[in-house]
Amino acid sequence: MQKAFDAIKKYEMFKPGCVVGVAVSGGSDSMALLHFLNENKDKLDIEIIAIHVNHTTRVNDDRDQAFVEDYCKEHRIRFHKFKIEATRIARNRGLTMEEACREGRYGIFEGLRDRGIVDVVAIAHHQSDQAETILLHILRGSGLSGASGMNFVRDGFYVRPFLDTKKSEIMAYVYENDIPYVEDETNQMNLFSRNILRNKVLPELRLVWPNVDESLANFGLTCREDDGYIRKMMNFTGILRKERLVKIPLTYFVYDRSLVSRMLYDCLGDIGVHNDIEHKHIDLVINLVKNADTGARLDLPHEVTVYKEYEYLTIARKKPKLVVNTQWEFKRGVTKIEDFGKIRVKKGKLNEPVLGGLLIDGDKVPSTAVWRMRKEGDVITKFGGGTKKLKAYLIDKKVPARMRDYTPVLADGSDILLVAGVDISEKLRVTQDTKHPLIVEYTTQNWE
Repeated sequence: MQKAFDAIKKYEMFKPGCVVGVAVSGGSDSMALLHFLNENKDKLDIEIIAIHVNHTTRVNDDRDQAFVEDYCKEHRIRFHKFKIEATRIARNRGLTMEEACREGRYGIFEGLRDRGIVDVVAIAHHQSDQAETILLHILRGSGLSGASGMNFVRDGFYVRPFLDTKKSEIMAYVYENDIPYVEDETNQMNLFSRNILRNKVLPELRLVWPNVDESLANFGLTCREDDGYIRKMMNFTGILRKERLVKIPLTYFVYDRSLVSRMLYDCLGDIGVHNDIEHKHIDLVINLVKNADTGARLDLPHEVTVYKEYEYLTIARKKPKLVVNTQWEFKRGVTKIEDFGKIRVKKGKLNEPVLGGLLIDGDKVPSTAVWRMRKEGDVITKFGGGTKKLKAYLIDKKVPARMRDYTPVLADGSDILLVAGVDISEKLRVTQDTKHPLIVEYTTQNWE
């Protein structure tokens, strides 16, 4: 298993003393990885935790869980087991079963990281898995990034020590060390595209090109090197990045497609989308920018929506459900708009600049005024005079279409006195006679 040691050293997978969570299904590859890391934990200066996720999709799922648990007890390996309802996840989120299993599994891994239980998670992908991945991405129309295949280290958290190791070498290690394992019967079922490649396409290719796995893996390495060089040419410092969205200046789409496509892949990765984005999706986004009107939108996999706005292209994960017919009292202090942001009302001063807030005359706020979302028929008296329908007013203020129904307003009936984070009505204007000036601040929860 020298290649595994070489990969661990070359890609600096483990820091001294780190806790390594090993993803263990019970199959030959993951059991080999668990055995290899446990046997060499002192040499590598690491601690080992086995992690098993029961997806509850197969008759033998409980058997596999018990098998891994018994092995860990026998070998005194710390063990964490989890169950997810992959079928329910797939149904509720409109995912394939494969996607649901992956999202549930990786969510558990990242939860263990966030709780400080593991520092990295080791996954048993090997050279043939890499060949399958590269071929699958090519067939799906991926560019250099997809053709690069899996990384030895992703996000500084997922590591793949066996990625340069042949399947035959892993099986030889299993037999030499008498490592028990269980067979996943679904691996032989050609229900998924990956299984078709594994069970039908690649075996035929190996009959003609025995080294096809290594050749594809080397091709992926070349693609990764070329892709890395191109990325050095990229300088997109004007992109605004949040937890659930990114905003890309429309001016960036004048660059060559090779740069634009990488920029889009990276931005999708920033909001947690690393899979199932293909060449056709990138084409759709570029076409949206070049040919669609402001306000146009496009839906992508993983509940991602792309919006063409005034100066930006915004890529966002699905919003929380809109709070309908809910209102909040106008008061000093903090008012939380569930899932969307917070409104803070505090004492202000006349003749002093207000940064990040709106200054109003507190005495002019009617006792009947409440915070709510906009409704049909709302009107506002513009600052300086003249009334306007709120929808037209928000368009004039260049509030993106995706935000117009999600921006709180201070309303007295259908009379809008303030649009949070945007502007105030003439009716709340501060004058030299104002005795109780207030500052209204609105901070969004990654939806601006």
